[in-house]
Amino acid sequence: MSQGYKFYAARAVEAKAEAAEATLENVRLRALRSEAIWLQLADHARKVEADREKARREKEAKPHGWPL
Repeated sequence: MSQGYKFYAARAVEAKAEAAEATLENVRLRALRSEAIWLQLADHARKVEADREKARREKEAKPHGWPL
């Protein structure tokens, strides 16, 4: 099973906290880049989940016997 929105969002929160606690600038910047990537992954996962749900609803709404 692929990772979902909640997993990616939690990693983003962790990266943000790491950035806030960092004393070295390069560590802070790395954590901020990680946060940005985790947020992008979370957004993508949310969109994929929404698309799957939409496809499932559309499939259920079609009368049986219709071509896909």
